Amino acid sequence: MINELLNGLSKLTSSSQEVATDTLLIQFTIVTASIVGKPGEWVLVDTGLENSADYILKCTDKRFGESSRPKAIILTHGHFDHVGSVNYLAELWDVPVYSHELELPYITGKKDYPEGDPSVDEGLVAKMSPSFPNRSINLGHRAVALPSDGSIPGMPGWKWIHTPGHTEGHISLYRESDKTVIVGDAFTTTKQESFTSVLTQHEQIKGPPAYLTTDWVSAKKSIDYIKGLNPRLAILSHGHPIKGDELARHLDMLVNHFNDIAVPDQGRFVDKD
Repeated sequence: MINELLNGLSKLTSSSQEVATDTLLIQFTIVTASIVGKPGEWVLVDTGLENSADYILKCTDKRFGESSRPKAIILTHGHFDHVGSVNYLAELWDVPVYSHELELPYITGKKDYPEGDPSVDEGLVAKMSPSFPNRSINLGHRAVALPSDGSIPGMPGWKWIHTPGHTEGHISLYRESDKTVIVGDAFTTTKQESFTSVLTQHEQIKGPPAYLTTDWVSAKKSIDYIKGLNPRLAILSHGHPIKGDELARHLDMLVNHFNDIAVPDQGRFVDKD
């Protein structure tokens, strides 16, 4: 039931917008994906839900031409709402799929993510299914670990940064030239545990989606690291992009009040570092 509902919502509300130089954000209400680059050298970052491929292809055809294909697909992590169309698109385009080496077991069928926690906040998403989508996918030989030097194939000028917490191999992508960061699920501006917040896209600074976050200490440190980059634009997987002084204020608030803003009661911790 949960997959059908999320897919239906994303199909009804798909849209796109230019958010940075050479960067198109594709919005499916539930989640986003990004097209980054220029004709002849571009990548897709994350792939949305199972039915997102048609709209992604519509966007790439319009942007680069029907015969174009990316250099690669980059995954911030392997949760279902980020890899829904990856098998189809990777096969269609015949391209590698890059992720952090710690995510490889989850995108090659070797490990499954922990079950979602239906007890967090308004855990309506998780409560709607006794087996919240947590199964791994199997990309086989197409799954490749990102280079250890921080570079990203097909994304000159960008680097990947390890931002664990939501998953152990979660990454964000950073471009120093304009201080743009694609944060994945490191933090959000919608309360993903609440369907009302997701549907209305009511902006509210939050940490990573709580029902699938496994390590809150690491999640906090990842946000600290992103804040230390002094980004001017954050492109989120859940919520609208946020930039400038507003972004700085939001990150200050999230870092200084992380326990109260982001962490479920049962996961509260004391971290003085």
